[in-house]
Amino acid sequence: MQFSSHAPLTGQMTHFEAQALTLDDPRPHPHEEALIQLGHALMNEVLDVFIDTALEDFQAIASESLIGAFHSAAQRIEREADRARDDLNRLTRDFDGSEIADTELQTATRKARAADVATMALEFVRDAAAASYTTATGEVWSPWKGNVRASRTTAAQIEARDVIRSAKARKHSAADPGATIIAFRGSPLADTAEDAGRIFDALNWAREQWPEMALATTGAKGAEKLANKWAKSKNVTLVLAKADFDRHGRAAPFRANDEMLELDPVCVLTLANTLNAERGAGLQPFGPALNLGQKAGDKGVRHVVIRARA
Repeated sequence: MQFSSHAPLTGQMTHFEAQALTLDDPRPHPHEEALIQLGHALMNEVLDVFIDTALEDFQAIASESLIGAFHSAAQRIEREADRARDDLNRLTRDFDGSEIADTELQTATRKARAADVATMALEFVRDAAAASYTTATGEVWSPWKGNVRASRTTAAQIEARDVIRSAKARKHSAADPGATIIAFRGSPLADTAEDAGRIFDALNWAREQWPEMALATTGAKGAEKLANKWAKSKNVTLVLAKADFDRHGRAAPFRANDEMLELDPVCVLTLANTLNAERGAGLQPFGPALNLGQKAGDKGVRHVVIRARA
């Protein structure tokens, strides 16, 4: 697939393109559409090569690593922008009106603005690659570590630990979801059409009750992956309380429950077993989902069990 990064585009100028035009750089920036197309093209190429080959079993690792690489690069550049802003604040505070100080001030300003635009550019590529990955595989990418800011096409993803720290510090920050938390835990085997329908029904109900809701899950496969897809499609902020098996071992799923309850959810939704009668026959309920429901009840948090339609 070939495309021109700098070909003139018609239509209204985007925020990214407006920011790029403010930079004192004679070189052009790629258009937003070209960056998005690049992300789609890269992911589609990877999937086209891996699917229906002996490497198909490893395509998830390869695909998520590619998306993660752009996420990591965006974070590194964002840290450069933060350092430039620190320099800018220092230079502004100590400004003495000299030509040297003025030159240093302008240089720091250019660095910060250029890094901000570069961060946005890589986020476009990352989000487009992630969207193609979801479309092709049905899986939802989330970073191993760190937060993802909301964009025009994606909802924010925030680590639960950052939300807790923000709440304890009593200040708003990039890690504050600014929303009412709804927590959800479900069985990894609850991924059938019946399960998806009832999970989406429950989440739609929750959103009607609390329009500014954010959804907290551990991001585990099965029911919680379905819930994450719903959040993406509805542009609902996703708060991830991931189980840390390296640190907590077999207790990790239950420690993740404690972390979710520290978020002070107004409601907990659980689906401890698949609603598909054929698959669910003889299966034991999913312990972590039962545990979260029990702990919610002990704390006086509203607990709704997702059930099959009557």
